Amino acid sequence: MITLLKKLSYIFFMLVLISIISFLAIHSAPNSFFGAGELNPNMTKEAIEKLKAVYGLDKSLSMQYIDWVKNIATLNFGISFVSGQDVSTEILKRLPVTLIMNITALIAVFGISLFLGVKAALEYEKKTDYIIRQISLVSFSMPSFYLALLFIIFFAVNLDFFPISGLHSIEEKTGVSYYTDMAWHLVLPVGVMIFVGLGSMIIYVRSLTLEILKSDYYYFALSRGLKKDQLLRYYILPNLLPPIITLLGLSLPGLIGGSVILESIFGIEGMGQLFFMSALSRDYPIIMGTLMITSFLTLLGNMLADLILLRLNPYMKRT
Repeated sequence: MITLLKKLSYIFFMLVLISIISFLAIHSAPNSFFGAGELNPNMTKEAIEKLKAVYGLDKSLSMQYIDWVKNIATLNFGISFVSGQDVSTEILKRLPVTLIMNITALIAVFGISLFLGVKAALEYEKKTDYIIRQISLVSFSMPSFYLALLFIIFFAVNLDFFPISGLHSIEEKTGVSYYTDMAWHLVLPVGVMIFVGLGSMIIYVRSLTLEILKSDYYYFALSRGLKKDQLLRYYILPNLLPPIITLLGLSLPGLIGGSVILESIFGIEGMGQLFFMSALSRDYPIIMGTLMITSFLTLLGNMLADLILLRLNPYMKRT
């Protein structure tokens, strides 16, 4: 219980720190949402000042931050400059898609990299090891935006097998067909996220497994005549899981950040695309709301990873 309270206190402190840095960075950036209006001859100076007063932008930076903190305490992130819609509504409408993509990719990367990394280590310096290492190196060096374009050209344009963009087909579907159609549209972007995330993880798992195979306790287990599945279950996996879970927790920001590019390329109305379009239009409420929600989910993921580690290795509490 004490550990959980410490983790929650850490999340609160980090969110406050992130909010201050993000707020200052966004408001110190050149230009603003009202920059185009100031260049518009039909837009009077009085009208622009009135709009700034409506959104509270006529106050000092410190007062703007205090008012914003008071609002988010009640989960009120303000009103979007562009759409005029409530920011919380905009985010909640797009959040599920981004979460589905990232959680699916994270689980797949964990399972595939664990299997291939261990397989490569057990087949050290053999053909299987060489093939897996080449796959991991290609994955590690492949930019996500470039791979996304290759997937679109090959699978969507040339083969006409997957849809190019969007979340749903033109024809409206209901029931189970609605969700299967959405899953079909997400195959390419999620596939890109999985392939790009595999490279470093496979190399890491392979390296850890090789260290385990050289350890004294593994040689002792071999001398006892244990079978391969017993060695894998009782000696390899228990020693692999803690560092892998730690690395997965640290890789959450990269996955969420990567969805910004992929959602824009594939035309998926998720958090990434929302953040990208808001950054272009200087929509401060949307930018801050997206940053805070993303930061909270990242910190929450890291906290869950730490709690899982404590569950796997209770002796970590003593360090």
